[in-house]
Amino acid sequence: MGKRPFYTHPNPADPAYSNSFDLLFRGVELITGGQRLHLYQDYLDALARQGVTDLAPYETYLEAFKFGMPPHGGFAIGLERFVMQLLGLDNIRLGTLFPRDLSRLAP
Repeated sequence: MGKRPFYTHPNPADPAYSNSFDLLFRGVELITGGQRLHLYQDYLDALARQGVTDLAPYETYLEAFKFGMPPHGGFAIGLERFVMQLLGLDNIRLGTLFPRDLSRLAP
């Protein structure tokens, strides 16, 4: 759990671990996902465990959970990472249509 975002659901059998996964391709993480928290109080507890005392930045996000949310999960895929690994590129920017960095935010 120490390496997962606060919204990741812990494994009920062993709370030190999460109900989540990473899919690696040629040594690079392409997909990360898992079960998300769905109870409002679980979010408050998770944020408190991470030392968050000011909930103001999270209020809009947390509001959705105040009135009930079904158990759910999700994942995100790194398409550019996949292209980079598939083509054997040395840099992710070579596999990105409009790469961004500290000095380039727009195409």
